[in-house]
Amino acid sequence: MFSKEIQHIAQKEIIKGFKARFVHSEHMTLAYWEIEKGAELPLHSHLHEQIAMVTQGEFEMTIGGETQVYKPGKIAVIPPHVEHSGKALTYCEITDVFSPVREDYK
Repeated sequence: MFSKEIQHIAQKEIIKGFKARFVHSEHMTLAYWEIEKGAELPLHSHLHEQIAMVTQGEFEMTIGGETQVYKPGKIAVIPPHVEHSGKALTYCEITDVFSPVREDYK
């Protein structure tokens, strides 16, 4: 069992402007992102299924060639190996769930 307040989890900057706190279970990773306005997520893909939800701000995301602006409450489901990228139009907070576990975020 794991119980901790999110603000007590160490924050890591994964790429410039993208800072996150991670929680790992046996089968998934949960990420709480804080993203600076203007920060860009380069085009990439990974073996993980990903669910992303903007909780604050506006984030432009391109998934499989389709671009949309995500605002609080809007959810994106990104299948494994699908290319995606993004840009923070404002300061953003995003919650991501990855399965399987993101070993590279440990």
